[in-house]
Amino acid sequence: MVTEARLSRSADIAYRERRYLIMMSIRLACFVIAVVLFINGAGWLTAIPAVGAIIIPYFAVIFANGGREPNGGRGLRPYEPNLPDRFTPDSSTAAIWPRPEPGPRESGSGESGSGETGPGETGPGETGPGETGTAGNHGESGRAS
Repeated sequence: MVTEARLSRSADIAYRERRYLIMMSIRLACFVIAVVLFINGAGWLTAIPAVGAIIIPYFAVIFANGGREPNGGRGLRPYEPNLPDRFTPDSSTAAIWPRPEPGPRESGSGESGSGETGPGETGPGETGPGETGTAGNHGESGRAS
């Protein structure tokens, strides 16, 4: 072929019809072979052409409905997002957007060291809102069952 142009629509449909008919004739041959083997008592060998007769229609329909062949010139292109450049503040914008200083939990080991608990926090052996029981009973109440 001189150009890389696609086949015409009618030529593409004719190609897919021809491929479908070939696959279905192979299916028919598999079915006939499976029946002959079954009649002659071939046992498990009957399953090989029977499986072919069952599976081939699926692929024949997928190939026939596949549509026009994709243009092979481009291939797969990786996704390249069109994102803006990352903002990095320089000395002129530092006064507008000052950096936050680390708080007590962000610096060091993460413990305040005072042993006190803030609102909504529980210390060792304490129960919070919605929790019942004592430490170690895993949420079971003190009632006997």
